[in-house]
Amino acid sequence: MSDVINLSVVIPVYNEEAVLAALFARLYPALDALGVRYEIVFINDGSRDRSAAMLADQFEQRSDVTRVVLFNGNFGQHRALLAGFEHCRGERIVTLDADLQNPPEDIGVLLAKMDEGYDYVGSIRRKRNDSVWRHVASRLMNRLRERITHIKMTDQGCMMRAYSRRIIDTINQCNELHTFIPALAYQFAQKPTEVVVGHEERFAGTSKYSLYSLIRLNFDLMTGFSLVPLQLFSFLGISVSLLSSILVIYMGARRLIIGPEEGGLFTLFAIAFLLIGIALFGIGLLGEYIGRIYQEVRKRPRYLISAVLEKNS
Repeated sequence: MSDVINLSVVIPVYNEEAVLAALFARLYPALDALGVRYEIVFINDGSRDRSAAMLADQFEQRSDVTRVVLFNGNFGQHRALLAGFEHCRGERIVTLDADLQNPPEDIGVLLAKMDEGYDYVGSIRRKRNDSVWRHVASRLMNRLRERITHIKMTDQGCMMRAYSRRIIDTINQCNELHTFIPALAYQFAQKPTEVVVGHEERFAGTSKYSLYSLIRLNFDLMTGFSLVPLQLFSFLGISVSLLSSILVIYMGARRLIIGPEEGGLFTLFAIAFLLIGIALFGIGLLGEYIGRIYQEVRKRPRYLISAVLEKNS
């Protein structure tokens, strides 16, 4: 039983040279204070700065509790987390960003909630220090996502989450290339809950998520967990077809009764452009689903590992 690891902390790292020293200085004391046997699994996601070298140095200093997975390229945060899940050994797993926006000292809050019998603990940022547009956009996308997927997450953008070993083992059985891990875990959880955690300004560096990345993330979430977007568009197509038919009948009747009229050309253009825009949106939505199918059937590896730094048992 002495070999049992109670806690694994999984941290993806991408170009975090400026913040890693501060992360090490706060993370290890916070975990030591918990009084449990733990490990920290860092995944270097193809960093172009000194992050990999700093992780290797930290492994040399604390090889008893540190493991480092080195990718040979940049595969994205979620694939890095999946690699961490496959290499972690703890009974409970906590995911954490390297940017120190979520304080490592709050890991104990999540574990205390799991002690109450919950198998999945999400987190809600107490005071978000993000820009206004990110705060508003996040809230709108949360509401839309909940209506479409029926997955309830108050704050889907917060990385700090705790999972039971059963949930992680189930996630490891999934072979999806594109997924949203918190939503996947929520579906597998028997007793999920959420807690409030701290949220600080980024210690250093810049966010790796652009507006495009956030949009892509929500597309993956919605198309990966629901067919509602396709069903809604099918309903919209039927509605537009019926309205268009009524409009054609109405305009045909006016021509027969009133005769040719001037000034209606631009109205027809506007209607045509509206219908074309709706059709193009539908084609794009359908292409999103087809693209996911195409990427899945190719069966390409989700990531490639160049090395794993770990202490020999």
